[in-house]
Amino acid sequence: MTKNAFIAITGRPNAGKSSLTNLLVGEKISIVSEKPQTTRNRINGVLTKGETQFVFIDTPGMLRAKTKLAEHMVKSVRSSVEDVDVAILMADVTKKMSGVEQELIRSFAQNGTEVVLLLNKIDLLKNKEELLPIIEEYRGLYDFTEIIPISVKRRINTDGILQALEKFAVEGEHFFPDDIATDRTERFLCAEIVREKILWTMQQEIPHGTAVDIESFKTRQKGNAELIDIGAVIICEKNSHKGMIIGKGGERLKEIGTMARKDIEELLGCKVNLQLFVKVKEDWRNRENIINEYNIADE
Repeated sequence: MTKNAFIAITGRPNAGKSSLTNLLVGEKISIVSEKPQTTRNRINGVLTKGETQFVFIDTPGMLRAKTKLAEHMVKSVRSSVEDVDVAILMADVTKKMSGVEQELIRSFAQNGTEVVLLLNKIDLLKNKEELLPIIEEYRGLYDFTEIIPISVKRRINTDGILQALEKFAVEGEHFFPDDIATDRTERFLCAEIVREKILWTMQQEIPHGTAVDIESFKTRQKGNAELIDIGAVIICEKNSHKGMIIGKGGERLKEIGTMARKDIEELLGCKVNLQLFVKVKEDWRNRENIINEYNIADE
């Protein structure tokens, strides 16, 4: 008897949602950085284990919408929790509960959602007794199905997460092929890898004002080997940002490209010729036509 469980992974920015998605799926499908707002699109991670197919919806971190792009991201989170079998609320135990968690809990209550609370980053607590008041605070706000203190980074208590979620699986045919890890296209994943490297290499606010579009993706034979030519455009908001992304003598753009190419080759399993270009689209985060044209945030 085949079963499915659709699971929304929610929480504040930088709580560890994308790292958890990658851990549960067993492959890197969501980009990760220490900067908040790394995830913009909902990304479905798929894990088929025995008769049960788990579909993990990695949602953008909940945030106050200051731009049109952010508005799309907030709508994405809200719609993600409406029709799932169970939701995960990821909370960072090193930070006090914020309005983000409270708003998500109100959303869960409104929809009658079953929720598993994961208290992440317990490895950073000096005294494990600090967990008790945190657990009691959350328990006082919602009737969570389970509360599991974990560390995704250190793999602490993560083995029991699937077991906690499987009880919500519903009988039915699998929605996705059993051998895939995500429903996202290779082009999408390649664009996300490039954006991840921008986040890694640039420490200022500029990375939040960038997006990546794969303009070309062509396969050819080079000798006996397959080679994929990829042309990617990095979109930024100002000419000054363009110069910073390119760097002196093109060094930063080269660094971004080198790191991205290695990960893309690992993803695609063949050699890649990656060409990066930078374009300026003034204030694109507040321009609906550009957000829609490049599918930068979906709902």
